[in-house]
Parts: sequence; C-alpha cells; structure tokens
Amino acid sequence: MSVLSRCFWPPGPIYTRKIIAPECGPRDPYIARSMTGDSAHGDEPRFRVAGPADAQAVAQLHADSWRRHYRGAYSDTFLDGDVLADRLAVWTDRLREPDPRRCTILAEHDSLLGFANTVFDEDPTWGALLDNLHVANGHRRQGIGRRLLTLTVEAVLARPQQTALYLWVLEQNRDAQDFYEACGAIRVERDLVEPPGGIADRITGTPAKLRYVWPQPVALLGAP
Repeated sequence: MSVLSRCFWPPGPIYTRKIIAPECGPRDPYIARSMTGDSAHGDEPRFRVAGPADAQAVAQLHADSWRRHYRGAYSDTFLDGDVLADRLAVWTDRLREPDPRRCTILAEHDSLLGFANTVFDEDPTWGALLDNLHVANGHRRQGIGRRLLTLTVEAVLARPQQTALYLWVLEQNRDAQDFYEACGAIRVERDLVEPPGGIADRITGTPAKLRYVWPQPVALLGAP
C-alpha cells in the first residue's frame, strides 16, 4: 500500500510502493511514513511526510524558490528582505500539529530537495489544492517534482471522498506551466495574485495567476 495513501486518513486504494517505517513522532496512527521509490539504492531521494522539525528547512527552500522564480511579481523589497521570516512563520504554524486536511510531503537526500503541500477538499468545484510544489535549485529536471506530484495524487485518492486536484501558477512562470501541462493539467482560469500575508506592497503591479486542474487525478498514476 502506498504510504501517502495513508496521509492522515484510513487506508484507501492499494498501490504498489515500497514502504519503510520512520520515526515520525506522536502522530495519527494512519499518518504516512517514510518512503523510498521503487529503487532502494543509497543515492535515491527519500520521500516522507513533514513534521514540526522540518519547518526551518521547508521555509528556506520556499523562500529561495520565490526569490528565483517570483521576482517581478513579488517586490524586491519583500524577496530580499523578510521573505524567509514570513515563510518560517507560515511553516511553523502549518507543521506544528497534524492536520487532517493537509499533507506536506518532503523529498530529501542529505538535505531537503523539494516539497509538495496539499490542502484536501479546499474547493467544492475544483477539489484539493496543491498549494505548493517546489524543488531545490540544482535538483530540478531529475524527476523529483513528478514524484512529489504522484505521491500527492495518491494522497488525494486515499481520501474518503475523491476529488479533482488543482493549483495556481504565476502567469510569468512558463517553466512551471510547461511542467504541469506535460503532466496533463488543464488551464481553466486566470485571476490576480493576492499579496503574501495580505500585505499589498509585497507584490509589484498587478501580477496574474493561472488555475490548472486535473479533473481525474488518477490519470497521473498511469502517465509515463
């Protein structure tokens, strides 16, 4: 059974993935455990569910990704200033306690290589929200993002009520759009970006974002 199919919820559909049990701390008995890919080679990334001790590393990767890819949409003052403190506050709060509506998956090998954060049942029309998917600089185009996306889909499919999966991506971020389109996502909507934390001067001008959706996320599990 896929470990991510047990992300804070009772087991759902059965998938073939290799499972190893980690030290996850005092959590829900159905929490996802540490996992590897199909290969057990020592240089393979390890995938697991995030806990409170991961807030600093996730915040650092998140801030670095925003600095590299969100410049022009987010203000230089914010990106060169308090973006890390902002992300640390967000992730400390998100990971403080297990949340049955959220699943945050990490990819690591000596250090954090990437993460995906999903909010289940976030929208009655569009389903679960893939709120964040970031891969560390220097580790992109190695399949890490696709693996995180696949594990996210497994977690969504393990829910009592299966839903669609969607995300927002900056209109200026063509690389991200190309990735999601290659993974079968459909662009359905354009809207304006809200400033992080609701602080207006953290954005520049009126940047736009695009909504992409997988109406049937299970299709991702059979995609090449």
